[in-house]
Amino acid sequence: MLFPAADVRRTARVPAFQGIFILSFHSLGLSKPLLDALAAKDYSQATPIQLQAIPTVLTGRDLLGIAQTGTGKTAAFMLPSLDRLAASRQFPKPGHVRMLVLAPTRELAAQIAKSAEAYGKYMRLSVGVIFGGVPNMKSVRTVQRGLDVLVATPGRLLDLIDQRALTLRELEILVLDEADQMLDLGFIHALKRIVSLVPPKRQTLFFSATMPKAIKELADRYLTNPAEVSVTPTATTVERIEQSVTMVNQAEKAALLALTLKSEGVERALIFSRTKHGADKIVRMLEAAGIPANAIHGNKSQGQRERALQLFRTGEVKVLIATDIAARGIDIPGVSHVINFDLPDVPEQYVHRIGRTARAGAGGIAIAFCASEERGNLRDIERTTRQRLPVVPLPADFMAQLEAFKRLKPAPKAQPEQHRRGFGQAVKADRRHDGQQRRDRNDGGQRHAHRADGHAAHRSGAQDRNGQRRDDRAPRTDRGQRQQPRRDGQPSYRPEAYREAGSQDRRPMNRTDGAQRPAQPNDNRGGYRPAGGQPKRKFHGGGRGRPGGSGGPHRARG
Repeated sequence: MLFPAADVRRTARVPAFQGIFILSFHSLGLSKPLLDALAAKDYSQATPIQLQAIPTVLTGRDLLGIAQTGTGKTAAFMLPSLDRLAASRQFPKPGHVRMLVLAPTRELAAQIAKSAEAYGKYMRLSVGVIFGGVPNMKSVRTVQRGLDVLVATPGRLLDLIDQRALTLRELEILVLDEADQMLDLGFIHALKRIVSLVPPKRQTLFFSATMPKAIKELADRYLTNPAEVSVTPTATTVERIEQSVTMVNQAEKAALLALTLKSEGVERALIFSRTKHGADKIVRMLEAAGIPANAIHGNKSQGQRERALQLFRTGEVKVLIATDIAARGIDIPGVSHVINFDLPDVPEQYVHRIGRTARAGAGGIAIAFCASEERGNLRDIERTTRQRLPVVPLPADFMAQLEAFKRLKPAPKAQPEQHRRGFGQAVKADRRHDGQQRRDRNDGGQRHAHRADGHAAHRSGAQDRNGQRRDDRAPRTDRGQRQQPRRDGQPSYRPEAYREAGSQDRRPMNRTDGAQRPAQPNDNRGGYRPAGGQPKRKFHGGGRGRPGGSGGPHRARG
């Protein structure tokens, strides 16, 4: 298979392949460990972007690569970069990285790190990945020993830099993958700060599927005498994708989607929604129609997104609904259909969406649903891709299918996942979500059986060292013998009884009528004490200089 040299733009000193491209990786100057790793993955032929980028990156020159999604950009910058890192034979210091790859989404970052580990299988190079949605300490442990290759999203990278867990002072290679998507997501200020933290003497590689004006300005600012390579015109679609559009009302799109998924020979369908809530709503409607589906978007946790992708990758769930941000970086072979439930507002996003199918030389089908208010978006897409999409009419029995679909009752909207303390651990209130009260647990039995034996840590102030309540103990007589146990009806032990008696029951020794007060049992113990009360503690002396004090050292209280 031959690739013409047309649509290839390079500056000086870039190796030129006049008329014919050499397809084998052995002719690109890669080392033997990399060739062995490629052979283990059954990679024998290079793509056009790899043929042009690998020789240039091996020379240490900056590069600006323009190639559409699914053309092998990851291998185009990762293979020569790993070769250069292994040739220098240096070891990273703790908290330092030698190569940094910035990606806009978690899925793309994880995919790049997985590819780097596979390519460097026979090299002694360390690879790590950090992104949001995982505990911060896990990211700190990833970078604290130093890494040869670090794949990161801009937000979590700056978090670790602010925590002084990571530094970029000794960075050798900086790679920006999907640079156009980073600008769309508002990472421009984060990129400027990251670039200001890396040393000026470095190799910088920019890769993007499109070349808007902002990307060109950013490349001119941060690249030094770059080589520009491009294998396809900007925003062109793959020829192996069969594209079509169907005009339908917005409220009828869900019924048309369910009918399409049931009638077409769908092996794996990726459906794009404009909003996160719209993606969840599509899942509920499809499940009501008997079609299992999952959704990935920014409101999903990292675990939920990974499980949804794994089920979609293995084929257990054949339908996946995604937003543009979450779908960037999905590299799943076997996606037969890409359905644009909502047309994108940015026409270049259409190219990224349908690029999820027809990968690795396979074919694919791209279907778009266009409502009346989206006709302007459709015209922008056709103008950007330089082709007119064929219009497919609605099925003949669509109205009958629509009425049957309207009678279905989708599941209620799921409650948002609560953020819990302690890295996702449940708190006590969450463990009582069923309304179970403390008194109703264990069938009313003792919750902690060991507390019944009167352990010192669990005894109350009304218990002695044997766990017996003081109320149940018989008082001692003057001879030290125990009296009979207290009978029912007698006053129980109450610490506040003495205080109450002090204001109410304490009477003068002599009555006003001249008669003497009857003798009380406790008169010989230093004053009146009500039944059930405790004796008053003797005062052991005041502090220095106090009236009646001993004048000695002050006794600590408590």
